[in-house]
Amino acid sequence: MPFASQPVRRVAAAEGIRASARWPHTIPAVRQLLTDGLDFDPGVTFLVGENGAGKSTLVEAIAVAFGLSPEGGSTGARLTTRATESPLADDLMLTRGAGAKRAGFFLRAETMHGFYTYLEQNPRTSGPPDLAFHELSHGESFLSLINDRFSRQGFYCLDEPESALSFSSSLAVVGVLDRLAEAGSQVLCATHSPVIAALPGATILEVGEWGIRRTTWDELELVQNWKAYLQAPERYLRHIL
Repeated sequence: MPFASQPVRRVAAAEGIRASARWPHTIPAVRQLLTDGLDFDPGVTFLVGENGAGKSTLVEAIAVAFGLSPEGGSTGARLTTRATESPLADDLMLTRGAGAKRAGFFLRAETMHGFYTYLEQNPRTSGPPDLAFHELSHGESFLSLINDRFSRQGFYCLDEPESALSFSSSLAVVGVLDRLAEAGSQVLCATHSPVIAALPGATILEVGEWGIRRTTWDELELVQNWKAYLQAPERYLRHIL
């Protein structure tokens, strides 16, 4: 995909916004974004880091700044139950590619149950009917939604999609993300999964107390920790059992 046609080329602080002492500006990754801005590559970008490092906060804010609902769905969805999103989206300015697609979808693991109900109450008016997501298992509903809704060229945001997925389903998601990138879409995904983050050719941004840094799959603390644990779980378990 040509750089100029990316849905999101750059994210930076909006005019007049400076990093402050208020949350979430106090998160190192957020502070770095507001201070330096962040250029986005075409294709798939993963945000990886520990709980509390800011990856979900960043994905949420960028999705909302793009025009997606903070509780998930496409650019046309307006699901609202209880506002819990941070105010960060109002502090951001997105640079979009000329002629880039405005379509998109935000898959947010913690709000998917409510989104399935929203789809039941707001059924499609054209095309095939929606699947009965509430009648599927947690993992089946996630994978079915991804296969069903991740079809148009655009901007796709995912926040920890692996929370409901088995190993084989995680591999299936890797295939979907790869197909999206090949078809010219752009993906931003926060994940704890070494399986999903292993997508060849993806950009990996590791967030933590240092802020945001580009890295490789092999260099991720996440990957190193999982490798060490699987090789000798007793070394870790003896400290907690």
